[in-house]
Amino acid sequence: MSHLKYYAYEGQGVAKRQQFGYSQAVRLGDRIECSGQGGWDPITGEFEKEINAQIDLAFANVERCLKDAGGKGWSQVYRVNSYHVPINNEALAAMVRNFRKYMPDHQPIWTCVGVPRLGEDDMRVEVEVIAHDPEGAKAEASA
Repeated sequence: MSHLKYYAYEGQGVAKRQQFGYSQAVRLGDRIECSGQGGWDPITGEFEKEINAQIDLAFANVERCLKDAGGKGWSQVYRVNSYHVPINNEALAAMVRNFRKYMPDHQPIWTCVGVPRLGEDDMRVEVEVIAHDPEGAKAEASA
């Protein structure tokens, strides 16, 4: 699929591409699809230990990922999948709090799943999104 444009933001985006062989986002016309973003520090890769802080950081990393791919951020997100270890009311409340913070003007579709393990030992949440970015697609086409 070399005809698609893939993205990996500076710091951990590039580091994870080198370490694990995957990209943080791909643009498909007017859509940006982001791979699961965790609650890692975008420079050091260290995970927050507390679940609220980890979810907050995962949301910030989604924003970083979307903007790196030429999007505007959470305002363009229409689909969210989240994966949790464990899934509980505290994690759900943190997700909802971040939805309201980052998307005050719309409510995306959301699938929320509890899983036994995520990609790295200290990872407790992973958030993947799809965003609609028609203006970015036009800019990309004319570049």
